[in-house]
Amino acid sequence: MQLYNTLSAEERAELIDQAGKQRLTLSFYAYAKIEDPKKFRDDLFIEWNKLDALGRTYVAKEGINAQMSIPAENMEAFRDTLEAYDFMRGIRLNVAVEQDDHSFLKLTIKVRDKIVADGLNDETFDVTNIGVHLKANEFNQILEDPNTIVVDFRNHYESEIGHFKGAITPDVETFRESLPIINEQLKDFKEDKNLVMYCTGGIRCEKASAYFKHQGFKNVFQLEGGIINYAKQIKEENIESKFIGKNFVFDHRLGERITDDIVSQCHQCGKPCDNHTNCLNDGCHLLFIQCDDCKAAMENCCSTECLEITHLPLAEQVKLRRGKQVGNKVFRKGKSDKLLFKHSGELGDKSLATAKKTTDIRQKIKIKKVLIGKAEHYYVKAEVGLFIIENNELNVGDKILISGPTTGNEEILIEKMFVNGKESNHATIGDKVTMHLPFRIRLSDKLFKIIA
Repeated sequence: MQLYNTLSAEERAELIDQAGKQRLTLSFYAYAKIEDPKKFRDDLFIEWNKLDALGRTYVAKEGINAQMSIPAENMEAFRDTLEAYDFMRGIRLNVAVEQDDHSFLKLTIKVRDKIVADGLNDETFDVTNIGVHLKANEFNQILEDPNTIVVDFRNHYESEIGHFKGAITPDVETFRESLPIINEQLKDFKEDKNLVMYCTGGIRCEKASAYFKHQGFKNVFQLEGGIINYAKQIKEENIESKFIGKNFVFDHRLGERITDDIVSQCHQCGKPCDNHTNCLNDGCHLLFIQCDDCKAAMENCCSTECLEITHLPLAEQVKLRRGKQVGNKVFRKGKSDKLLFKHSGELGDKSLATAKKTTDIRQKIKIKKVLIGKAEHYYVKAEVGLFIIENNELNVGDKILISGPTTGNEEILIEKMFVNGKESNHATIGDKVTMHLPFRIRLSDKLFKIIA
């Protein structure tokens, strides 16, 4: 009986690409009394693994909090696994605004003390006495009321790239930090103001609204389904978006666009940008905003120190990390004195630039491709990528797709290539191919030939 992952993220990504089927990214949560979280966890893993469901899920005695990637063809079967439990019948599934087949590459279900780390003692107040849920149109209306105070209950690196106009955006790194700060900041408005709150998918506000009602706030409201559901409703109902910018998400996408406005800056050069990067240095993994120019110049690193470390032999890099917490086990929150253009806390509503239009997911999945090989190395100074051909053949004039969780999807036309060290127009299985690439590739990247 399989209860844990047996494939690496790279192996899973390859299987997803080979399958060529559309996947849907979604999230959901439910507060409920679960007597045996460990058994609940194992039962879910067995059923979800059968459906090729991937994602990150937390279960606790208080409920479930999940972010998932599901094959589109398995959606009804997946919903059936939820409906088997009374407390998840009719549960709302927040489907992502933008889709990416690689949003999650493992199925992880963990038992925790709480499904959201809020730092609250649930025994001291009624967690079921929550605020009034508002749909998108109702939320827009209450924002127009001069007696409304709107609060973003996400963290600084989330609100920086997108938020509701006029919202209070606490300069915090965790949800638990924001609760006492907002309580103190708004202590004089408990009787006469509308306290309106929002978060990504609604789960943080579910607990926060009950907490603030316990603290004496009389008029407490929350955005139903969070920003994800709001984005869906404004599109379906063709109503104005009071949210500006991008919604941060906790998967490989690191964000989904709600409006075309860019409200943040590259943390390294100050250019308008709202794309997050995890520093490539395994001893760092700082989360920060980086534009394409800085990404190319700094090779996905947050500082010259980290850049120099990534060029060292692997043994030297491991030696430098010895005795320290391993970088990829630390989700660093994007604050560093090396990031000269980092802003958080009081954020403005001014659009700094307009984002370029992206290809719709329905157009993306029409691309037919065949897996050719994998990346072996990238020569930074020469800007040359090395690939091993494992399947089919490759020719000058072919259009190729280089794809990976960090690289994304890069399409280029082969104008010149070297096969086993010599210039050639043709490569077959077993050949080593090098070609000029204006972007960095990684060992997890796959090489595809586009055939239509």
